[in-house]
Amino acid sequence: MTSYGSSSTASSGSRTNGMAIASLCCGIVGLFLLNIVLGPLAIVFGAVSLRGAGARNGAGMAKAGIVLGIVDIVLWLVMLTVATSGGGGWYVGG
Repeated sequence: MTSYGSSSTASSGSRTNGMAIASLCCGIVGLFLLNIVLGPLAIVFGAVSLRGAGARNGAGMAKAGIVLGIVDIVLWLVMLTVATSGGGGWYVGG
């Protein structure tokens, strides 16, 4: 007889990898702010998560984090190019 709250199936190791969650979070937040910092972090966290022993737990999140990290870096490069090329005449003022 098991006591309340100590189910054997809940503790069987079906938890998602924390690095995969961190990779996905960094990739999503990087789309909106600090993309040059959070993009590479998302890629690194995702790669570490995929190489880890529990790659099956959160592999999809790790892959999505890697893709979002790459998108973050590309987005930063596009914004840098637009900013250095004069901005296309976005001057607003008197």
